[in-house]
Order: sequence, then structure tokens, then C-alpha cells
Amino acid sequence: MTTRWGITIPLEGVPLPDQRAVVERMPDLGYTDVWSAEANGTDGFTPLALASVWAPALRLGTAIVPAYTRGPATLAMSAATMAAAAPGRFALGIGTSSGVIVERWNSIPFDEPYKKVRDTVRFLRTAFTGRKVTADYDTFSVRGFTLGAVPEQAPPLLVAALRPGMLRLAGREGDGAVVNWLSAEDVRTVAPYVRGDGEDKEIVARIFVVPDTDPDTARGIGRWAVSAYLNVPVYRAFHEWLGREELNPMWRKWDEGDRKGALAAIPDSVVDELIVHGPAEYCRERVRAYADNGVTTPVLAPIGQASADPAALVRALAPGD
Repeated sequence: MTTRWGITIPLEGVPLPDQRAVVERMPDLGYTDVWSAEANGTDGFTPLALASVWAPALRLGTAIVPAYTRGPATLAMSAATMAAAAPGRFALGIGTSSGVIVERWNSIPFDEPYKKVRDTVRFLRTAFTGRKVTADYDTFSVRGFTLGAVPEQAPPLLVAALRPGMLRLAGREGDGAVVNWLSAEDVRTVAPYVRGDGEDKEIVARIFVVPDTDPDTARGIGRWAVSAYLNVPVYRAFHEWLGREELNPMWRKWDEGDRKGALAAIPDSVVDELIVHGPAEYCRERVRAYADNGVTTPVLAPIGQASADPAALVRALAPGD
């Protein structure tokens, strides 16, 4: 049973400054963590900086920021600043992100993703010590960089990982892994790769939830999310590795250019495995199943409910007794 219970910020549908009252109450409701993401909305650090002041008891994490979209020195400075603002309460999750975000939106070549993340982890390890870094990595070089504001406690480095190579990297050179788009049962498959170099490695799981919504509506939201994500090559490869053959009809329709057909081909069973939905009490039970199977830090990510009252949503998903 996990002692941690996280949620993704910022919450949907509410301006960031207006979320203060909700975040302030999270520790009293049983939340221990807030984790940010970074794609085309808010950046990964600003919501955490605000939360560090609004609710000083919360642990803060990025799940994730891309290794590509900031230079090594800039990433080190951003992470060190957050670590200094919240000593001992910040964890840096980094990953490859995707070709869409890296290449199409940021005009950066999406080359050698495994090596890029590995090199970034190695650079950050050294940079956080305050030592001068002059090094040639496989994917970039750094000449004479010294972090000018060394945090009292270096943040843990967590690697976003899907398949065995990156999962092993997360456990071998990182302090653990950030995983998403997997079922509670899939955790039993991925966890041993992360913990091959130590049972103490953290596993953070972003878990998509649609609470207190009728099954047809929830599955509609979930089916759209599955179609949007699991046709991305890295996620498709992940689920092929997991053996999720039920998605073959969706992938076939997608490859044929039939987007509507792909959406319709997603079975309810897959949505039910990958998207936690139903009464809030049932959702909490399913989240605990992730923890029972090896997740250290479950991070709930409500989706498709931008019109919902964020305070009520946060209360409904709180861990309870």
C-alpha cells in the first residue's frame, strides 16, 4: 500500500492563479504530491513554483519535461531553482517526449532519444554537485559550465520510460521511472526492469481518471484519449511489447487513414484497463491496485472534465481513510 497520493496540476478548466484555494487544501485531504506535465499548455515548472508556496507540505515533481527542449545548462538551472525553493520536496522527471513536441513544435531534431536522456541524466548528476562540467557526451557537449546556485539537496532524477531499455536506464542511472498509459496489471511487467538495480527505485505512474461519470460518457472520453496517444509510434510500440493485441484493429484502421474507424475499433475492455472510471470510491480502489502491483507514487490525471468543479473533483479523488 502506497503512502503517497498525487494529482496532476494545473487542473483543467481553471485559470492557474485561481487554483490556489484548491491546492492549499490538498494536504488536508490526504494528497502528498502534485506533479506537472509539459506539452502545449503550461510549462512544467511554474505551476510547481506556485504550489510550493500555496501548500508547502506537498512534494513536487515534473512528469515530465523533455530532455530536448531546454539546453543542458538551462535545464540544470530550472531544476536547481525548484530544488532550492522546495528543499527535499522536488523531483525532476525527464524523458524523450515525442517527435511531435520536439520536432514539429520546437524545431529540434528528435535524434537518438535513448542516448539523449541518458546523457542528460549524466550531465545533471555532475552539474548538481557544483563542479565545473566540460564533457563530450554522445548527443551534446558542454564546455566549462558551473551551476551557480547549487541546491542544498539535489533533486532525484526520474526517467520517463516505456520499454525495457529505457526502464533499465531509469533504474540503473536514474532514481526511478515515470510511467504512464498502462494498466494496474501492466505494472507487474514493467516494475522488475526498473528495480533490477535496487528495490528502492521509485516508480511514478500517471493514471488517467474519469470519476463519477456514466460509463458511456467515460468510455467516450477514454476512447478519444487512447486514439490520440496510442497511435503515436512510441506508445504503439509499448503496447505491442505488452502484448495488447486487442488494439490491432485500431492500428490497422489508423494506418489506412481511417481515423473514425480507428476510434470505433477500440474495445471497451481496453478503455476499462487503461482509463480509471466509475464512482469515485471505485476509482480510488483501482488506483490502489497500481500501488499494490509496484507503483510507489500514483499520480491521478483527471481528463475530459474541464467543466467540472475542480474543488469537488479533488475532494472526490482524495485517498480517504
